Amino acid sequence: MENNINHILGIDIGGSGIKGSIVDIQSGKMLFERHRIPTPPNAKSEKIAEIIGEIAQFFDYQGVIGCGFPAVVQNGVIKTAANIGKSNIGTNANKLFSEILNTKVSVFNDADAAGYAAVNFGVGKGIKGTVLMLTIGTGIGSGLFIDGKLVPNTEFGHIYMQNGLIGEKYASDFVRKNEDLSWEKWGERFNEYLTYIEKLFNPDLIIIGGGTSKKIANFQHKINIKTKIVPAKLLNNAGIIGAACLAATK
Repeated sequence: MENNINHILGIDIGGSGIKGSIVDIQSGKMLFERHRIPTPPNAKSEKIAEIIGEIAQFFDYQGVIGCGFPAVVQNGVIKTAANIGKSNIGTNANKLFSEILNTKVSVFNDADAAGYAAVNFGVGKGIKGTVLMLTIGTGIGSGLFIDGKLVPNTEFGHIYMQNGLIGEKYASDFVRKNEDLSWEKWGERFNEYLTYIEKLFNPDLIIIGGGTSKKIANFQHKINIKTKIVPAKLLNNAGIIGAACLAATK
């Protein structure tokens, strides 16, 4: 496709799938339906880069790429790997992906990317105070914003709860499916997690993103925290949109 500096390929790398689309960074809208390729088990960085290249080729795209990655990412370096191959730890993904794909690639924490989209184009836009984005999927990702400014790499899904369990090991969507929990039962677990998060951080707004955001009606009646909680307007596309928009800032 013809290059346009306002049209950037956004990639959302997850534990089960790698998704992408071209995003208009001025409007925050995806120009095409997202293209998804399954994430191979224990995928190494080189394989992930190869898949990103396949998505770029699918859209006939050449240009800057922004990627959300399910890990702490500091200056493009992968520091953790809870829901993706641990061989990625220590990789300078900015450098490796850019070299393999022969274009500038900027990598960010995936929940930070999703939250960036939500506070700039979604339900968090214009909200003062503390806004917390939680992406519920294979794990639980978090993006924290204070007056619209990102506090990167918070990783609140890894917090030990009062029951002694790690948040995402108790209340992620993967756990719901793996333990065959009803929405009622899972909703009770998720409410426990939210209650603990609320006690620790007292946010002004919690936004629910990831695949579970589309099904909030199935469990919202189980949520009884004081903080206002809403589904992400951009649903499961927020990570793609945010990654593309963040790439434009680098």
